[in-house]
Amino acid sequence: MSALFPRHCRAELPVAVSGEGCHLIDAQGRRYLDACGGAAVSCLGHSDESVKAAIADQMAALPWAHTGFFTTEAAEAMAETLVAHAPEGLARVYPVSGGSEAVEAALKLARQYFLEIGEPERHRVIARRQSYHGNTLGALGAGGNMWRRQPFAPLMAEGYHIAPCYEYREREAGESPAAYGLRAANALEEEIQRLGPETVMAFICEPVVGATAGAVPAVEGYLKRIREICDAHGVLLILDEIMCGMGRTGHLFACEEDGVSPDILTIAKGLGAGYQPVGAMLCTGEIYDAVAQGSGFFQHGHTYLGHPMAAAAANAVLARLTDGRMLPRVRAAGARLDAALRGRLGQHAHVGDIRGRGLFRGVELVADRESKAPFDPSLKLHARVKAAAMRAGLMVYPMGGTIDGVRGDHVLLAPPFIVSDTEIDEIADRLGTAVEQAVAEVLEAAA
Repeated sequence: MSALFPRHCRAELPVAVSGEGCHLIDAQGRRYLDACGGAAVSCLGHSDESVKAAIADQMAALPWAHTGFFTTEAAEAMAETLVAHAPEGLARVYPVSGGSEAVEAALKLARQYFLEIGEPERHRVIARRQSYHGNTLGALGAGGNMWRRQPFAPLMAEGYHIAPCYEYREREAGESPAAYGLRAANALEEEIQRLGPETVMAFICEPVVGATAGAVPAVEGYLKRIREICDAHGVLLILDEIMCGMGRTGHLFACEEDGVSPDILTIAKGLGAGYQPVGAMLCTGEIYDAVAQGSGFFQHGHTYLGHPMAAAAANAVLARLTDGRMLPRVRAAGARLDAALRGRLGQHAHVGDIRGRGLFRGVELVADRESKAPFDPSLKLHARVKAAAMRAGLMVYPMGGTIDGVRGDHVLLAPPFIVSDTEIDEIADRLGTAVEQAVAEVLEAAA
């Protein structure tokens, strides 16, 4: 009888006991090919010796020191490396322990920035429907994941949401991707005007939407137009790269591919690669200076921020990600994964879209390809795909509610960057089998 309070109270989970490369191994000796990095976390697999050694060395030297009293070499080095590789303008790093913390810090910093510069009326945050920015109340309130928001809505600050940049479902017949991107971005302009520009604090979005919609990239030009709109109204642009950043799309920062620099950026997951819980918020020098030259104190903080062992792990991960070899490898492996998925599932009667960047790919499942009609949500196709994949020794990250928080099913793939060509082929083949089995089950259930 377990004393744990698990994520799902009725689930019977295998016990993971070890990891080897791209595989996790349970107590019965079964091997699972990790095609999702848990939740796009394990970018270096489960047995990277350089990261483990860095953590052990830091443990031997200094396990922890409170940042109210000390800084540490590990935290300073992490910040220095991140700023050296960050998009233009990002000059300061605020370390945290995970993604939700990073977004909470970003929202609070945005608010404090406007207090520091004498614009206290700015407090509203605009995000997109079908976005997810974390599970703490501030991050949840900003996000547009309606299923996650609904139970806790009375506890949250009011959020404002525009349509997502979701080409597969939102681009109209005869509309070019560029024209669609412009139309989707201009929804932000309309919402800012509706709310009153003087009241809007920030717009937050993921350059490539992760769990909620399944690796949906912004179309070309979308984020540049978003940047223009934010600049025109003095609104801060917060880019959430918690899932899509740290090399996942083939660039250390996902927004590099879009040619856009934010005012604030959040990272986590791949920063620690699962070896330690760590994340960070990056901000511009202008924002930092407003605080430093104003009150001099960021009114926020958590006990374990800047943890030396977490920073040491991040430094070892960053060394791998910035060695000049890993990111080109991600781009090449991503192209191979895309080709393998299209070869195995591209013509499947119930696969509507295959999308993504780098080793961040999504497969959207539909009841009918022509109309793009989704399956009945009550059939829980995504859950059946996960179960079938686990039986086949494959870990994938399926999700329901792809379209609007209720309807739609997709599978998210985010394998470790060290994935081999053979393992990529195995992922596509095992996923294809899992999808076929799950679809057969739901068609039988619906009959």
